[in-house]
Amino acid sequence: MKKIIWLFGAVLVSSVLLLGSAPVLAQSESTLNLKFSTWHPPASREVTTVWTPMLEELKKRSNGRITYTLYAGGALGKGPEHFDIVKKGLSDMGYFTATWTPGRFPLTDVLSLAAWVDGKDLATSIGNEMAQKMLDKEFQDVKVLELNGCIQAFLWTTKPIRSLADLKGKKIRSPGGMQTSYIKALGAEPVFMPLGDVYMAMDTGTIDGLVTCPPLILAFKLHEVAKHAVKATFGCVSEGVVMNKKTWDKTPPDLQKIIMEVVGNPFATTHGLDKATYAKMMDELKGKGATIYELPKEEEAKWFNEFQTATKNWAAEMEKQGHAGKEAVIMYNDIAKKYGTECVAFPSEWAGKK
Repeated sequence: MKKIIWLFGAVLVSSVLLLGSAPVLAQSESTLNLKFSTWHPPASREVTTVWTPMLEELKKRSNGRITYTLYAGGALGKGPEHFDIVKKGLSDMGYFTATWTPGRFPLTDVLSLAAWVDGKDLATSIGNEMAQKMLDKEFQDVKVLELNGCIQAFLWTTKPIRSLADLKGKKIRSPGGMQTSYIKALGAEPVFMPLGDVYMAMDTGTIDGLVTCPPLILAFKLHEVAKHAVKATFGCVSEGVVMNKKTWDKTPPDLQKIIMEVVGNPFATTHGLDKATYAKMMDELKGKGATIYELPKEEEAKWFNEFQTATKNWAAEMEKQGHAGKEAVIMYNDIAKKYGTECVAFPSEWAGKK
């Protein structure tokens, strides 16, 4: 009888131990299929050298527990809709552009300040630090994996531009953010339209040019109509990778860790669109017949002085709305300097202030 009781007790203890270990076993075997969305064209550098390699790296590091389905080229919606595509759960993770929805993420526009940033890995290092210190609060509806200010944009036009006088009255497509203010400050007229419409608009003379970064000129073949560029940094849009909050919350901690390691700076992970790539893109554009004009220092100073005035106006407007605009600009400039780059739109009289 004692033997029977002992055996029953042993079986009971074993069952409890097995039940107790079940959640651990489930977690170690759990899988995650991520739907990833982006407005970038399927054959673009962003998709081929960043997003696909990034997703493959997630699969590799998780030993196949993370799989993915990629929706590129706006398959799930237009560019400005991509934040909500993730927020609503139409995709689990995606790349969005904050400056395409003016006023929605007001302080995040600071990432679009004009600065000499020639690699998205650098832009993400700056953006992530800004997010941690100030900008995260604008994204309570999602899990922010990374924020960046993109690669520096230039002015691309159908006819050569050599001075402010040449720009007066010209219609220039703006990506939003600070770039809209810069275009106005230089005496031109900003026009907002989807990138997919720009080629035809320039070809027919509806607009005279656009402000955007080199990879998008190549992705949308805009060098065929925008053959002239002015190499004066306009900064670029504010954007990043976000994840649906419910998907993030149900993701096991060990997979969350892998996601942050890989996606926290996807450009550093994949080496796509980094500084070395930027130099190759510029050479490729020149090889395709694009003329890259560098402003004389005196003329460049005039342009950047206008940018600084636009920055002060933006900060003042933010303050009126109850946002710490000036603090954000000073913080951005300090972080940019820490990473070895220059914010040309930073008002010189604000140096040393907090």
